[in-house]
Amino acid sequence: NERIVQEALDHASKGRTTVVIAHRLSTIQNSDRICVVHRGRIVESGKHDELLARKGYYYRLAQSKN
Repeated sequence: NERIVQEALDHASKGRTTVVIAHRLSTIQNSDRICVVHRGRIVESGKHDELLARKGYYYRLAQSKN
């Protein structure tokens, strides 16, 4: 269940630096910093809301999931 995984990740990362590689945006949307990798390069980074506001690659990924 996705909710159980998210709760475990939140608990395990509390007070720590954690690197999460995810395909589901819901897994990372509460992260302090998101790095978007496309073709092996970081193309954007920031918080979920910042990345959506830029309407770049992350925004397009989010739109394609809806």
